[in-house]
Amino acid sequence: MQIIELQNFIKEKDYKPELKEKYFMKLVEEVGELSEVIRKEKRMNHHDIKGSIEEELYDVLYYVCALANCYDIDLEECHKLKSEVNERKWYSNENNHG
Repeated sequence: MQIIELQNFIKEKDYKPELKEKYFMKLVEEVGELSEVIRKEKRMNHHDIKGSIEEELYDVLYYVCALANCYDIDLEECHKLKSEVNERKWYSNENNHG
């Protein structure tokens, strides 16, 4: 699945731009839950995703996509543009100092 497909899937199910602050608060909550399961090293067990790192990573991704949808942001385009910035920032410095 491409990121844009995930964004579209989430937008079809859950798109309420007027609640963007609540989406953000959910994102913060999910990052906290991710922190806890990472600390406890809780992994998915026999296809049971509940309470695992895998579940919390998806939840974080879900709310990132939901927020991007609220602001009409194409995350694939963001990835492309940010990758170009990182290339110039990190790899051109290596070439200049290498």
